[in-house]
Amino acid sequence: MRDLAKKPTNTDEYLALLPAEQQKALQKLREQIMAAAPKAVEYFGYGLPGFKYNDHPLVYLGAAKKHVALYGMIPPGFGEKLKDFTVSKGTIQFTPEKPLPVAVVKAIVKAKMAEIELRWPAKPKKSSAKKTGKK
Repeated sequence: MRDLAKKPTNTDEYLALLPAEQQKALQKLREQIMAAAPKAVEYFGYGLPGFKYNDHPLVYLGAAKKHVALYGMIPPGFGEKLKDFTVSKGTIQFTPEKPLPVAVVKAIVKAKMAEIELRWPAKPKKSSAKKTGKK
């Protein structure tokens, strides 16, 4: 994808540049992530479609010549569930023919959200009501 004259600037443009099988696989993954994290915000960063939760990166998705992938630090405890996939510290590679199980995607996203909430607790929103100072 690096040979392109115009680089994508959003998820839809990114997906449109992929072969149909990869488009379909990543669109399903995108929908699974949005279902697991309805408060996450979709954005485009590091040249990949991604999601932020509480203003912090949650996960990214992308494609390579022979696989598609879910990117982001993989929470501990998923080794057995991911044993049939190529996994590194920050990537799970899979193919359109053998997608990640929906329950695993949901569990990873929920675990990542919990990590973000623990590491960066949501700050209470400031009240917009003005104090009058009268007693």
